[in-house]
Amino acid sequence: MDPQDHQQPELRQVLVLQPPYVFNIHEHLFTDRFHVLKAYDSPLPTRDFLHANAQSVKVVLCSGAGPITADVIRDLLALKLVVTDATGVNHIDMAECGRRGIVVTNAGDVYSDDVADAAIGLLIDVMRRITSGDRFVRGGRWPTSREYPLGAKLEGKRVGIVGLGNIGSRVATRLEAMGCIVSYTSRQKKQSTHFTFYPNILQLAFDSDALVLCCALTSNTRHMINNKVMKALGKKGIIVNVARGALIDEVELVKCLVEGEIGGVGLDVFENEPNAPRELFELDNVVFLPHAAAFTNESFYDVAQVMIANLEAFFTNKPLLTLVNNKF
Repeated sequence: MDPQDHQQPELRQVLVLQPPYVFNIHEHLFTDRFHVLKAYDSPLPTRDFLHANAQSVKVVLCSGAGPITADVIRDLLALKLVVTDATGVNHIDMAECGRRGIVVTNAGDVYSDDVADAAIGLLIDVMRRITSGDRFVRGGRWPTSREYPLGAKLEGKRVGIVGLGNIGSRVATRLEAMGCIVSYTSRQKKQSTHFTFYPNILQLAFDSDALVLCCALTSNTRHMINNKVMKALGKKGIIVNVARGALIDEVELVKCLVEGEIGGVGLDVFENEPNAPRELFELDNVVFLPHAAAFTNESFYDVAQVMIANLEAFFTNKPLLTLVNNKF
């Protein structure tokens, strides 16, 4: 064997702390190309495993299931790149990465269409009571209780998009095509869109029948959907969250739903996943997804390809495809 061939796997090491779902499904695509170090399969405690590989590992592959904390980063002395299968990066200590000069890549906009579709589905489900209707029939209540609560029509509804990025823009375009009046709030006004801009979330809530959350989770957006925003949205207002759970103050959300202060919610994400507020389980105006808005066969394959392309680019000193802005 050529000595150079023998060294190649060592040079192309990729560390996985906890396997992302994409990795689990398409593991062979990674292991065929890279020498994958599986911390989760090691008999060593994770910290000992990291210390044992601290001088050689330059790349770590992660998802929300295996956060890249400041401690992990400090343990990996040679780390240069973090590759995540997610769009958001709140599971990565971006500040510590910045201090160390570590770059981060994400899934780019691969998931955007799937998440936008799921957001529309959740909104329609809550308004038309589709899931609750399914429970109504399956529970045997139809023969004895013929009166089923009326739903609401989507056309003509005022929908506020919170965060008009890749996903938010796709949600907005779909809703406009369905006859909705779309407006938005974002970090800054988008010159490239005709949708009405609101400078803050409270004003947007006052003038909306529904809010769809599509923004990133940061220190500024955590619990941005608070009691004031929910009450501004009103008793018939609907909230759909396909971004991050901690955008919503869940304690206040539970209170407002139980007391009838808002009309309903569609939630793909939660503040303390996988634990959803049990107080909401029996409410017919609440629809859940298990953080699976982006879970399609097509997207998972495409994300695997993006991750592999970023890894190949790193190991061949070429530009990374989906580099994340590290100004957090």
